[in-house]
Amino acid sequence: MFSSRDTYESDFCPVRDELLGEMYRANANGLPRLVETVSPDVRARLALFCYRRSHLHSLALAIATSCSERDLVEAGGRVGATLFAQSRQEEARSAPSLANGRKPITLSTKPLATFSPLDDDVEDEEFTDPLTA
Repeated sequence: MFSSRDTYESDFCPVRDELLGEMYRANANGLPRLVETVSPDVRARLALFCYRRSHLHSLALAIATSCSERDLVEAGGRVGATLFAQSRQEEARSAPSLANGRKPITLSTKPLATFSPLDDDVEDEEFTDPLTA
């Protein structure tokens, strides 16, 4: 059994980078098929690997739904148990899936700053050059 400390100290992705990328880009229908290609113990380590990265958190929950509690606890201790519980919550399963799991970007429709108009009627006499004075 791995301890949580061992997991954090030897933090590497347990699958090929290409497979992780495919999982990240997969839609809700394709992800379960990709996850099934990975053995249960590696799947649990992958879920924990993704869980520790905020941009992969939703992927971690999706992978953890296919893991047993025993595998997650053996791979990650308390963190594994927490991940198992979060993956089984109703909100995690019913949350709408956005494209690639990313939040939409919103842009401001108002000006970022307003400036008062420049007064071009300043006479040259009012300005004294400090270098020539």
